[in-house]
Amino acid sequence: MAALYADLDALRASAADVRIVTSDGQTIAAHSYVLASASPVLERMIDGARRGGRDGCTVRVLGAPSDAVLAFLHLLYAARAEAAVVAAHGPQLLALAHAYRVGWLKRAAEASVSARLAPGAAVDMLKLAGLCDAPRLRAACARLAARDRAAVEASDGWRFARRHDPALAQELMQLLEDAARRRERWARGRASREAYRQLAEAMDSLDRIFTAADADACSPGAKPCATGDGGGACQQGLRLLMRHFAACARKAAPGGCARCRRLLQLFRLHASVCDRPEQDQPCRVPLCSHFAARMQAEKADRTWRLLVTKVARARAMARLADRRRVPEVVAMSWARYLSSSKWAKLR
Repeated sequence: MAALYADLDALRASAADVRIVTSDGQTIAAHSYVLASASPVLERMIDGARRGGRDGCTVRVLGAPSDAVLAFLHLLYAARAEAAVVAAHGPQLLALAHAYRVGWLKRAAEASVSARLAPGAAVDMLKLAGLCDAPRLRAACARLAARDRAAVEASDGWRFARRHDPALAQELMQLLEDAARRRERWARGRASREAYRQLAEAMDSLDRIFTAADADACSPGAKPCATGDGGGACQQGLRLLMRHFAACARKAAPGGCARCRRLLQLFRLHASVCDRPEQDQPCRVPLCSHFAARMQAEKADRTWRLLVTKVARARAMARLADRRRVPEVVAMSWARYLSSSKWAKLR
């Protein structure tokens, strides 16, 4: 690293052949081959200045303060993004790197500005992101505006945009509306997944309840029937619902009982996702075979089929997550494969 800095100092000490003129008239001496190798835009500007036939080669770098131009040239000479320099002049370096097509510096400046974004500068940085084609910075501005909308709307940039740049204000409002819609969509998705998970848990609880109901309880010395607080609470709720169903006098009335209908729907859903008929022992959940035969005779509607698919998927994912260890037969097969000659060749 010391040798690299020594070479860089020697390069800067050599004769400069380009004069960089900033917006405030300051002149900076530079080397044409360094600038041309770092930026194709600067290369064309240097070639154009030399073809003009004037004495010396002058390149004007306008639109940024002199200290930002100095930092830009320093990074071009160093050929790497120094975090402290990029953090001190992030927005200016992003604009210069975009204008002069220095890709690695543009990416570093965009990441630095995005990481240090504040609500008061969100509107200004959104405008800069549009001018410099910086999608990462634009996304950061949208996230910040959605997270702290009040602070963004209280900033000077927002008030200026509302008065003088309605297109920018409209863009920001559109970003906020899109963010709100995304949050609503994610909330609905989480609620749906939680509902399917609870229904899948209810199906497993029905299996456990009626599997243990043959002995009216777990036999002495056996493991407890309940599997954790969530499973126990679900089983308790189902038992209360079944006790209500057994004693309810309204289930045969014309209007019926909402709680009784809910239990019958759970039994029907269990019959739709039950895999016991394919095994040796039949399912012990009441009305399972009745609902299964009825569904084979009657075609279920699309909404019900979609519900069955979602619950079956949630049930399978829950079972997969509950598997603490690999089955013994799988472990033995994997061990035999690892000791085989085919695996030895692959290694």
